[in-house]
Amino acid sequence: MATGTRHDKIIVGVDGSEASVEALREAHRLASALGANVEAWVCWDFPVGHEAYEMMGRDGFSHQASEILQDAMTRAFGPRLPGNVRTRLVLGGARQALVDASRFASLLVVGRRGHGGFNGLLLGSVSAACVAHAHCPVLVVREPE
Repeated sequence: MATGTRHDKIIVGVDGSEASVEALREAHRLASALGANVEAWVCWDFPVGHEAYEMMGRDGFSHQASEILQDAMTRAFGPRLPGNVRTRLVLGGARQALVDASRFASLLVVGRRGHGGFNGLLLGSVSAACVAHAHCPVLVVREPE
């Protein structure tokens, strides 16, 4: 990881799960060792039929996403955010947003939250999409045992 380039950051997809909190911790450990920065992303979107929700406003949805992000940061790091960690709320689907963001990162870190609805599937839909389509290396972190 070359410092001083636009690629000296690690992006972490955060959804509030234990796996994503562990992904935050792992990204921070790696970033600290490599002299990189961490961007913790929570992606949110309107539910199906969003036109009605847009008329009512975005505040409730973005506020909920903000709470998820703040809670995950506190669980990962305690009350003080490390100096090399930033947060970002992103309007859009997590799969596409994280894959697009990977163009400007040296590493993309995601948690392995579920089985994507199929017991035999090893990765969830977001982590699988990131592994298959990211423009940088991807680290998939399991939740702690």
